[in-house]
Amino acid sequence: MVKFLLFVSTVNNSYNKSFKFVPLYQSVLMKESCINIDRIISLIRGTTVLITALTLGACQEENDPQTALEEANLKKAIYCMDLLENQQDLVASRRECFAETYIQHTPWVPDGRDAVLSYFATRFENYPDFAIEIKRTGADGDLVWIHLHAKRTPDALGNAVINIFRMKDGKFAEHWNVGQAVPAESANDNTMF
Repeated sequence: MVKFLLFVSTVNNSYNKSFKFVPLYQSVLMKESCINIDRIISLIRGTTVLITALTLGACQEENDPQTALEEANLKKAIYCMDLLENQQDLVASRRECFAETYIQHTPWVPDGRDAVLSYFATRFENYPDFAIEIKRTGADGDLVWIHLHAKRTPDALGNAVINIFRMKDGKFAEHWNVGQAVPAESANDNTMF
């Protein structure tokens, strides 16, 4: 939970300044015994600079290991999807992209690394022009999701697909996906992508 603090300057009759941070709701209840407009303006400017600096500092990503892992997983997943789906390189995909204990949740695709690669080999035989275009991606922990447009042929409407991968040691360890056909007509003007 984020608590906002207000930097309050207390000025006494001898013009000795003391500073303290107080919760914002308490600052409304405080009264100044002596008001000096120049000091208030100076305080406001200083507070603005302080708040801006704190805000910018809070918004910067730290070099934490979790962020680095998510970025690495996302980069590798994008590379692997292109290697598999667009370059149709099953040998490199097996070596670089799939964990030995790969788990498949798509009901019409068999479980296991060799089984999924066999599925893709058949797909490429039937649809040699099959290709994907990645539209957006994201990562959370060891999970990566990829929203893409898959087409069996260049002129096909294709399918909108979201793949979710659990990554382990830079490889696909587990996979879920959902997809739907891109319709010729839509009830709205928003595309699926």
